Amino acid sequence: MGWLDRWILLILAPMALWILISGLDDLFITAVFFATRRGRFRWPSSEELDACPERRIAILVPLWREQGVIGQMLDRNLAALRYHNYDVFVGVYPNDEPTVQAVTETAARHPRVHMAMASGNGPTSKGDNLNSIFAFLRCFEALRGCHFDVIMTHDAEDLIHPDSLRMINWLSRKYAMVQVPVLALPTGIREFTHGLYCDEFGEYQQKDIPVRQYLGGFLPSNGVGAGFERGALEHLASTRGGRIFDPQCLTEDYENGFGLHALGYPQIFVPLRFSAEGLMATREYFPRGWSAAVRQRSRWVAGIALQGWERHGWRVPWKQIYWFWRDRKGLVGSLLSPLANLVLVYGIGGWLAAGRNPLVWNMARVMPPWLGYCCLSTLEISLVQMAVRMWLSSRIYGWRFAAASPLRLPWGNLVNFVATTRAVAQFLRAHWQKRSLAWMKTDHVYLASGSAAPGQPKLGEVLVRMRSISLGELEDALCACPPDLRLGEYLIARCGLPRERLYQALSTQSGIPLGIPGNLKWSLQATRVLPAEWARRWKVLPYRLVAGQLHVVTSEIPSERMVRELAEISNLELRFRLVLPDHFEALADAYLPAEQPAVSRTVRAAGQRPSAIHFPPPAVIRPLGTGS
Repeated sequence: MGWLDRWILLILAPMALWILISGLDDLFITAVFFATRRGRFRWPSSEELDACPERRIAILVPLWREQGVIGQMLDRNLAALRYHNYDVFVGVYPNDEPTVQAVTETAARHPRVHMAMASGNGPTSKGDNLNSIFAFLRCFEALRGCHFDVIMTHDAEDLIHPDSLRMINWLSRKYAMVQVPVLALPTGIREFTHGLYCDEFGEYQQKDIPVRQYLGGFLPSNGVGAGFERGALEHLASTRGGRIFDPQCLTEDYENGFGLHALGYPQIFVPLRFSAEGLMATREYFPRGWSAAVRQRSRWVAGIALQGWERHGWRVPWKQIYWFWRDRKGLVGSLLSPLANLVLVYGIGGWLAAGRNPLVWNMARVMPPWLGYCCLSTLEISLVQMAVRMWLSSRIYGWRFAAASPLRLPWGNLVNFVATTRAVAQFLRAHWQKRSLAWMKTDHVYLASGSAAPGQPKLGEVLVRMRSISLGELEDALCACPPDLRLGEYLIARCGLPRERLYQALSTQSGIPLGIPGNLKWSLQATRVLPAEWARRWKVLPYRLVAGQLHVVTSEIPSERMVRELAEISNLELRFRLVLPDHFEALADAYLPAEQPAVSRTVRAAGQRPSAIHFPPPAVIRPLGTGS
């Protein structure tokens, strides 16, 4: 195989030099991180956040075909946020009727939610959608006689931390852009694609961005969890025809971060803080499949590296050239990484085949000594960087998950290689055809109903905030409540808490709407989806089937086990509404058939489904509880 070794050496020398230079660059960032990790950021106390006057914040959420997640996203986040002076503006397109319907229903439940209809059909681009929302916001201000001081951006899959608006409110008086960390929600160790996002964002948000800020580099916005001071954003818009976001740029968030820094506005990244209350960060599920990850990453490469190079070149102050280099070096590094992995495997295989004797290893005989030292240095740097990544990932997801980081690295190299080649091809094709790059939208999923959300308020905290009980009563109840009795039931039995108030608090805590909407007809198609036995077991009643979603009422907060077992029956997305127990019993008596004998093991073994619920013909039912 001597001829193959010689060919490998021809490409190994430039490849090893490039990887060594890039590795030394990453090692420099790591060294600065460990030297400055204590930082200079002063965290305000909860009392200081409470005492800070609330500026009016507008949250912009652009949508295209998000009917499956937007209702749950808004319900859950609006229930959890510890802030009052804000509104949510949701951008939709007239030709996206399912999303329009979902937003309309959500806005009926939440007065803070306002639907901004685009003037034309979609999809256009995320930046164009955000500009359309901002135009609607201005009309809203004119009609209501109000003014929003801070503009925030979020996506339809975001799980917003309850204190993020309070922190942005605190910092926005000094900084024109405040970026809250963004982290992937945890998934199983076998999900390699999503695990890449856990590793990469865990390292990026803990190490790279804080070092970038410390060394004076511009901060690219993450696109979500970012708060912009209104005056600074409008100044930026005045430099590009009045548009606060560039509709032609695939990464309008990165462009805004650079633009604000170029205008001299101060920016800040809120560092991750590990505390008993959990991490203050925006959490979300990133793409969990190959094609979705490639599509998203190709958009990032095309927007940040290719469009950024085309728009700005290297014509920036010398302090920022280094950060452009770091943002764009992936164009080469992503293309070389899979080849470097193959060369490494080939080299190890040749060494083992030679009997672990370097003197008879053909590659060692033909390789120049300097190249051997270069390859050894790159290997050592890679091991150091991998150890740092594993440690940073373990701080968020635990050591068991982080231990698989070395296995996910080659997979990540392959994903980035395909994404980069696709981005370059799309960029060149668009230039050849003299057209703009298309918006490659990512499909979104949301945290399952019943899953515990990071930072979710506790029931007692919600009850105190609603003034249903005093803080002293809560403390006494927590001390006296027996372990086998739920806190809510204890407060009802011993403290006289009205059950209606308890369920209002449960609805606020979980983000699940309370009560049945008025003028709603039961769907016979929906009633046949769920077996009657399971309806009784979990105290759920289906009433509506729309857009791949099964809407059910329940008198219990959905548990993970409930959601998991019901998902085994149907692949429809479950959407819950909470009702009081006596209202649920009334519905069950009216619509559930008489209880049948238990299903035998023989039937279960044969794979037969229990009998379905058979409701009477559809009838309009009266609203129960406190539903909207």
